[in-house]
Amino acid sequence: MKKLIFGMTLLSVIACQEQKIGYVDNVKLMDQYQEKIDIEAKYQNKSDALGKKRDSISQAFQIEAQAFQEKAQSMSQQKAQEAYGSLQQRGQMIGQQLQQEEQQLQLEGQTEMDSLIKKVKGQIKAYGKDHGYTYILGGGNGGSVLYGDETKDLTEDILSLLNEQYKK
Repeated sequence: MKKLIFGMTLLSVIACQEQKIGYVDNVKLMDQYQEKIDIEAKYQNKSDALGKKRDSISQAFQIEAQAFQEKAQSMSQQKAQEAYGSLQQRGQMIGQQLQQEEQQLQLEGQTEMDSLIKKVKGQIKAYGKDHGYTYILGGGNGGSVLYGDETKDLTEDILSLLNEQYKK
């Protein structure tokens, strides 16, 4: 009987403890986080530069192909076919090289963004521990918070913390 009373008392004490819960709008947080903005800008610049390189190489290759067509008219059919095959191979190699560079750039960007997301999650976890939160839920598009009292929205606090740390 004493164990039952003790168990019920312990259960009521635990039930009465208040759990501190907040949420973060993940979309807003990431959209306004300066480090993410800077990473996107960096990779956009690299992508633009790669696009210009691709356009320049394509244009030079087209000029070479046009010159070949004019030259091929004065060649024997066999020589023209060999030269055309060589030109076609070179075009494929150039295309593959540019595609590899684009894939490498995408991989680098994705790796950096994954690292950033891991860092943000760590900062949210640290914020929760430092401020006594039992739970911090994720909101925004696809998040788990369908409604939250605005006083429990930690997005601005965490965003300010992240941007402040990034400036350092």
